[in-house]
Amino acid sequence: MAKYRILTKEELVNFEKEFIDFLVVNGIVAEDWEKMKIEEEEKAEKIIDLFSDVVFEGVLRKIQFLELHTETYVQAIQCLSDSMNMVVISSKSKNFKISDFNPASPKSFIAENFELHSGTKPYSKDRELELFEMTERGYQISDDQLFKSLIIATV
Repeated sequence: MAKYRILTKEELVNFEKEFIDFLVVNGIVAEDWEKMKIEEEEKAEKIIDLFSDVVFEGVLRKIQFLELHTETYVQAIQCLSDSMNMVVISSKSKNFKISDFNPASPKSFIAENFELHSGTKPYSKDRELELFEMTERGYQISDDQLFKSLIIATV
């Protein structure tokens, strides 16, 4: 059983070259793979499980920033090796949406209409597993731009 999840057929197609390399590194040539898929389906599924974990582990290790957006709430997270630095901005009323937020706005406008919070949280489980679960809940992998702009706004 995969640690994260099994790649979909579409995802596997996108990683076809990498999957072929994975099979070769594990001593499985094309003929053997085709035969295994028919005659040893369970074994073939385990190989796909392992490959899925390799792909996800590689992607998750590279994550440095995540974001979560709603109409009234944005969370930007810096993903360090042992903890996450978080910056959250939320609208104080339904009159203002996050799209109305501009870090260059006067501090009084920001303070009156938005709440800004920041903090650090250690991972509650394995870093990559926690980041995977967050992406499954809707967090998006991002660059540092939003995180930096929100950090500046909290100062």
